Parts: sequence; structure tokens; C-alpha cells
Amino acid sequence: MAGTKKCIVTGGAGFIGSNLVDALVDQGHTVTVLDNFSTGRPENLSHHLKNPILSLIEADISNISDIEEYFKGVDWVFHLAALADIVPSIVHPMQYHLSNVDGTIAVLEASRKAEVKRFVYAASSSCYGLPDVFPTPETAPIRPMYPYALTKNVGEQYVLHWNNLYNLPCVSLRLFNVYGPRARTTGTYGAVFGVFLAQKLAGKPYTVVGDGNQTRDFTYVTDVADAFIKAAESEISGEIFNVGSGGTYSINELVGHLGGPVDYIPKRPGEPDCTFADISKITKQLGWTPQITFPKGVEQMLRHIDDWRDAPLWERQSIAEATKDWFKYLGKEQ
Repeated sequence: MAGTKKCIVTGGAGFIGSNLVDALVDQGHTVTVLDNFSTGRPENLSHHLKNPILSLIEADISNISDIEEYFKGVDWVFHLAALADIVPSIVHPMQYHLSNVDGTIAVLEASRKAEVKRFVYAASSSCYGLPDVFPTPETAPIRPMYPYALTKNVGEQYVLHWNNLYNLPCVSLRLFNVYGPRARTTGTYGAVFGVFLAQKLAGKPYTVVGDGNQTRDFTYVTDVADAFIKAAESEISGEIFNVGSGGTYSINELVGHLGGPVDYIPKRPGEPDCTFADISKITKQLGWTPQITFPKGVEQMLRHIDDWRDAPLWERQSIAEATKDWFKYLGKEQ
């Protein structure tokens, strides 16, 4: 699919979305970002705002009448808009359904009516729950353990249904632990990188969950953006692909790269001891391979550490308070 394309990125002011917008604009594609700024930030795209090939629209994707006009003549749709995080999804399940399920259907319908050429969905590896096999293939059992994971997987099912029933060419990318510049710093108890970088800036110990030997498939955000573009460029549709780094790395290893003291806090129920994507399918079918090694990615994060200067500073007591509902509901399964 040669030439520049007219694209929509929902959630394009967010962490992964804004990095995807960077990559699309760099390639000369015309991009319309739809974002309600519930978690995304206009500042993430401020360096593009004078660029005529980028339009930033404040809109709620769950209301199709607010968004469908923007889909006319669009070639590629990248659907990343969603509410994330475990704890808030347990506390506010209906909000998550509205955003992640109803929102996905609205974007799918707008895309179908406009006859877009490619639809790429940001799915989540949280659908695997506590996997049995590592690296985990796309055929692993689906075991969502909290509403965020469930709603993202239900959204994926709608995406594949629209592909099969309406012939809307769709691909779903199950993202593993994405990190990089502009990772979100707000919300109820954030991702490990943001937590640790804020702690490093404040000279506080890193709050490591459990013994720190649990491992995560940390995947750098520019590699993830490249996977979205590879999926859009492909002629393949109706497929699910894992997007991971090709490895898995312990939290203790991350702390070793960052340097500094550690405060070990209680292990949380429902968290896997390992996340590790089998990426052989996406490598074989889409020709995508990650480029950023874990040490290089951490080094790049440290170069951007000032981005976390205003991030919430988490400590043992505030984390315990923020995760009470996590233990209340997921602890019953242990």
C-alpha cells in the first residue's frame, strides 16, 4: 500500500497514541486525532500543532454522532482510545464498558460506514490473565481477571466480528508492557516506570511489589508504533498478533538499571509472575521485529526523567490505600 494515507488515531493524545502520531506524521501521512483528554494530554502533540497534516479534535468516541464526520475518505483507522488500569476498572466497571466496548463499536461503525481500508485495534495482553505457557502465544486461553482486561477483550471480539461480518479489514494487536516517553503519570496507581522515575527524582526508595523476581515483557513505545503501521500496511486481516519485546525482564533488573534503594511491598493477587509474548506470528506474517533493547530503552527513559517531575509520588502507605479494592476483589481468588 504505497503512498501517504489519510489516518485517524483515536486516543492520539495519549502515551502510545502520540508516539504513533509522531511516526505517521514523520512518514507524511495526514492524521486526525480524536481524543476526549480523559487521560491523553494536548501537550503530547504540541510539537505538531502547526503542522497542516495534523488535526486534533476533542471528541468522545462513544458517541458516534460526534465522530462519524471525521471518517469520510479515511484510509487507516488506529483505535487506541480506552480507559486503562486495573484498580479504577474494579471501582468503575460501567465507565470502562462505555469507553472500551461502546466506544469501540462506535469507532467500528463509523469506519464501516466510511468504508475505511484498514482498522487496527489496540488490544491488551491482560486478556491472558495468569498464563500457563511462556512465551505466551495468541492461542493461549483467555482469562480476564478484572473489568479493564474484560472490556479490552470484548472490544477485540467486536473488531473481529466486524471484520468477518461486514468485511471491514481489521487487525488486533495485543500489547504487552509498553513503556517510553510520555507514559501517563496520572490516575490511580500508575505503571511501574512512572512510579519508579518519580521516586528516583524524589530520592525515595523504589516500591517493588513482592520479591521483585517477577518479570515483564517491557516493550518500547516506538517499536509498538512501528507494529501498528506494519499492521496497517499489510493486506492481512482478521488476525490477532502479540506485540512484545522478544524477552522478559525482572523488576529487580529494572531497579538495577535505575540505581537506588528498594522498599519491598506485599505481592498483589491476580498479577502474573511473568509476562512474555510469543512474537513469532507477527514476525513471520508482518515482518515486524522490535529494535530497542531493554537496557537501551531504560537509558532513553532516564534521558526523559524530567517528564515525571510532576508525577504522583507513591510510597508504601499511599499504594496500600490505592490498591485496597484490588486486594478486596482479586484476593478472593487466591
